[in-house]
Amino acid sequence: MSNRGRVFKYGSNIDTDVIIPARYLNTSHPMELAKHCMEDIDKDFSSKVQRGDFIVANKNFGCGSSREHAPIAIKSCGVTCVIATSFARIFYRNSFNIGLPILECDEAFEKIDEGDTIEVDFQEGIIFNVTKEESYKGQVYPEFIKKIIKQGGLVEYVKSKRQKGE
Repeated sequence: MSNRGRVFKYGSNIDTDVIIPARYLNTSHPMELAKHCMEDIDKDFSSKVQRGDFIVANKNFGCGSSREHAPIAIKSCGVTCVIATSFARIFYRNSFNIGLPILECDEAFEKIDEGDTIEVDFQEGIIFNVTKEESYKGQVYPEFIKKIIKQGGLVEYVKSKRQKGE
C-alpha cells in the first residue's frame, strides 16, 4: 500500500497542545478536532490540508500530554502519515491505537521541503520524494502493527479478531 500527497513541514518538539490546543478539548468529536488541528503553529492548516497529505517534522513530535486527541485531530484532517526523526513515545503508541500511520526517518526532515509531493510505501518504509526524485528509507514497523493500522486502530483490530474467533 502506498499513498501520495503534499508535505506540511514543522520543526522539533511539536507538542500535543500545538497539534490540538487545550481550549478545544471540550469535545472528542474527530471532525471538530480536525478544524483546529495545528492552528497555533499554522493557522490555515485545516483549510489547506487535503486528504492524503503528510506531515514531516524533526525530533520529538507529539511530546506533551498523553491524550489521544492529537493523533485523532491529525488523522481526521486527512493526513495520511506523520514522518519524523523521532516521536514522543506516548504519541507513537496513541497513533497506532487510533490507526494513524507514522514513520521514523532521519533523512526525511533534512531532505524534504514544505510543499514537496511524496509517496510512501508503508510495506517497505520507502519514502519517495516525487518533487526531487529521491528516495529515503523509513523504519518499517512489524506485521502486527501494520494489521492494526489497516483495521483502523487497536479497537477495530480487536473486534475483527473476536469476530473471527481468534
